[in-house]
Amino acid sequence: MRTLCSSTLIGEFFVIGFAGLVAMKDADLSTATVWTVCGIAMFFSVLLCGMVTRPGGVALGWALQIALVASGFFVPIMFFLGVLFAALWWASVHFGRKVDEAKARFAAQAAAGSPDTVDAA
Repeated sequence: MRTLCSSTLIGEFFVIGFAGLVAMKDADLSTATVWTVCGIAMFFSVLLCGMVTRPGGVALGWALQIALVASGFFVPIMFFLGVLFAALWWASVHFGRKVDEAKARFAAQAAAGSPDTVDAA
């Protein structure tokens, strides 16, 4: 799960940065405000890469997804990109857990010496 979720979060890091460049064009937003908010969100996305497997890590990832969708009020294309990344986040969590369960099952079979396991040597 960690690899899939981290890949999604790193992709979001770049999308948030590019959205900051677009948001700078808005005359109603100051450059300092745009880069403070984007910087915090970018830092948070990288920080979450290491926290995905810890308790609450996935929930914090969902909070980032909600914030990404909500940023569409300032940069309209972010509604689309936010929903796209929320779908990627769901898929990363869902399928990542399935992969982790399969790995644990195969490791348990190998540890038990089950004849069903394939010898890699």
